[in-house]
Amino acid sequence: MSHLEAIRKPVNNEVLTFEKHFRDAMKSKIPLLNIVTNYLLRRKGKQIRPLFVFLTAGLAGGITESTYNAASLIELLHTASLVHDDVVDESFERRGFFSINSLWKSKVSVLLGDYLLAKGLLLSVEQEEHELLRLVSVAVKDMSEGELLQMQKSRKLNINKEEYLNIIRMKTASLLAACAACGAWSSGKDPDLTEKFRLFGEKVGMAFQIKDDLFDYQKKSLTGKPAGNDIKEKKFTLPLIYALENCKNSERRHIIRTIRNHNNNTRKVQEVIEFATNNNGLEYSEGQMIKYKNEALEILAQFPENEYNIALRELVNYVVDRKK
Repeated sequence: MSHLEAIRKPVNNEVLTFEKHFRDAMKSKIPLLNIVTNYLLRRKGKQIRPLFVFLTAGLAGGITESTYNAASLIELLHTASLVHDDVVDESFERRGFFSINSLWKSKVSVLLGDYLLAKGLLLSVEQEEHELLRLVSVAVKDMSEGELLQMQKSRKLNINKEEYLNIIRMKTASLLAACAACGAWSSGKDPDLTEKFRLFGEKVGMAFQIKDDLFDYQKKSLTGKPAGNDIKEKKFTLPLIYALENCKNSERRHIIRTIRNHNNNTRKVQEVIEFATNNNGLEYSEGQMIKYKNEALEILAQFPENEYNIALRELVNYVVDRKK
């Protein structure tokens, strides 16, 4: 049994029921749509977001029919955002498989994303889940704003720590915050409890994104060296930002000039990675990731010790300990 399977154990039956619920939510009378959505379903990821919804609902008071609606809504809108992201990034691979736009081109991908968004909206309206729709809509708005802000800052190469943390709060943490908030709301419709779990999810999301950013400096590619994909895309993440804020002005100007003019030069990219490493960028970022993890665990400590709480703690630890 994998670590994630063990974490899923308290809600395993609910997750299996959810998968059928979610599959039904994606159905269409249009054959092409069913072909494309079936392709998506066969290549589903780890489903961490629905897991957060069910475990949070269990801890907040109990899993209800509304919890299944919450998990389906989250997964529909998250899947739509991934399909649209692949079009924006011109990415032809997703989780080791061909992306939708590589097989059916951008027009079908955009329309599929729109369809999934519409299905999520209809699910919420038909089930009168208006608060769930509000919580998730705020997350989708934040995700879009975060991506656009990061694009703007990537062009100017002038992002600082506070701006970076705001970007990842919007583009990544907002969705995990919505997962936890929706799970809590579905269990008892308590606004104060929902806000507490929303904050819990946001803390986990911050740690999740910093871990992802660290991978770019630590994970080895086929060459035996870190990939440096963020640097190639001129994305300033926490390891680099911290290093740039704690070096000589001449060194800072040299590194920014290198990223601006030589971001596709593998040797130069490795130079930037070494700069961030040597100037304690990775060490500082790991410390910030652990800080957010501990803040999330402190929130969980306020709730009863039961199988849902234990599983959520393990899930939080999994987020920062994962290898990919």
